[in-house]
Amino acid sequence: MDGNSLLVLGILDFIVVSVVIIAVVIIFGNRTRRAVQRELEDYVATRRKLADEEAMRIISEADSRAKELELRARDEARRLLNEAEESIRRRREENDREAERLNRRREELDKRLARLEARERELNKRQSALDKRRQELDKMYEERRAELERVAQMTREEARQHLLDSLENEVRADMARKLRELDEELKTEADRRAREVVALAIQRIASEQVCDLTVSVVPLPSEEMKGRIIGRNGRNIRAFEQATGVDVVVDDTPEAVTLSSFDPIRREVARRALGKLVLDGRIHPTRIEKLVEDARKEVERVIREEGEAAAIQAGVPGLHPEIIKLLGRLKFRTSYGQNQHAHAIETANLAGIIAAELGADVAVAKMGGLLHDIGKAIDHETEGSHAIIGAEFCKRYGVNEKVINCIASHHHEVEQLCVEAIIVEAADAISGARPGARRESLEAYIKRVRTLEEIANSFKGVEQSYALQAGREVRVIVRPEEVDDVGAARLAREIAKRIEESMQYPGQIKVQVLRETRVVEFAK
Repeated sequence: MDGNSLLVLGILDFIVVSVVIIAVVIIFGNRTRRAVQRELEDYVATRRKLADEEAMRIISEADSRAKELELRARDEARRLLNEAEESIRRRREENDREAERLNRRREELDKRLARLEARERELNKRQSALDKRRQELDKMYEERRAELERVAQMTREEARQHLLDSLENEVRADMARKLRELDEELKTEADRRAREVVALAIQRIASEQVCDLTVSVVPLPSEEMKGRIIGRNGRNIRAFEQATGVDVVVDDTPEAVTLSSFDPIRREVARRALGKLVLDGRIHPTRIEKLVEDARKEVERVIREEGEAAAIQAGVPGLHPEIIKLLGRLKFRTSYGQNQHAHAIETANLAGIIAAELGADVAVAKMGGLLHDIGKAIDHETEGSHAIIGAEFCKRYGVNEKVINCIASHHHEVEQLCVEAIIVEAADAISGARPGARRESLEAYIKRVRTLEEIANSFKGVEQSYALQAGREVRVIVRPEEVDDVGAARLAREIAKRIEESMQYPGQIKVQVLRETRVVEFAK
């Protein structure tokens, strides 16, 4: 057999085997299918039976639930129906009440309308009567006017013009009289306001008493030092006087030497130099010249510092260094015993307060007050009034024209061109005239202070009293066992009233009564 035959036989064998296997599988599968089918039918029947039972149970529960819900629905429907009926009943009652109110309102409106109609008819009747009366009055007025024109022999326009002329004359006279009255009232009010402003300025500036002299006294450690100051044949004292330009007075005053000079700066330089010489002990012409030069530089530094301090205290910035220097020289210048440096600062503050009260330029007033007496620093070196000298000096350094006028006119040597110049003049007078400012008013100041304390001490229960702040306040200390709190208030009023009745003073005086209770016990 060749290879093809073998291949055919192999294929046939494969086919036969495959057929046999397929037949076996088919036979076995039919049996398995029938068995599975029977099992499935049994399972399905079992599940159907269980499902029927479950359905019957669910239907039974649903019936019970449906009956329960039906009952609840009936109850809810009955409740809603009852609420609706109640609401309808209340609404019907409200509608009935509203209808009744509207009916009453309608009746009231009808009555009011009837009254208005009756009043309108009455008013119409009155209006008719008034119209008739007006016509009668107009007729009578025309008759009287014609009669008056006939009697007065003047027309209506002529009479009106005559009346207007007479009224105009009366009004002019009344206006003139009223203007005079207003003028008097304005003068009185202006004087009162001026006194208030000046008093306020005085009260806010309470400076200490200043009283400088034209000589300086240098204390010495011993009498032997006087001989060393004089030196052999007086060479030391001559060298000192020549270097300083002051007179050295060596008299019988124990342990002291007096320096005298019209120039306060020279006197201050000499005082400082002599003090250093006394401390150093080496007194000879060469040493004198060196220490005098050192003292002069020290005084110049003090002058510059005092000028800057014055500008700061017065609130006047931006001054030229030369003006600052000249302002500092016032530290060593006095007038009637009043230090001019303190006087310039005080005047500036007073002028600023017054200018603020009057609505003027505060900066101009302060600068004018600070520089108004600056000419006194060099008036002994230049001919002329210190006001004119100071104005010309400040003008050279670009000071405001208003300030220049304040300086030059504060003694009325030139015309005052601005209100600030008048304010500076008033501030200058206040500062110079206040109690204790100048030597000539020192006695009056002391008398006033003593009188204040005597008035306070004259009341019962007063233990001590003190006059403070240049006599602008009196502080009274009372005995607590004799004067209670109510009595202290009454005492303050009585003291103030007594001061008003028995004294004359500018501004006001503050009376302060102090009551203090002290308890002392000793531990033994």
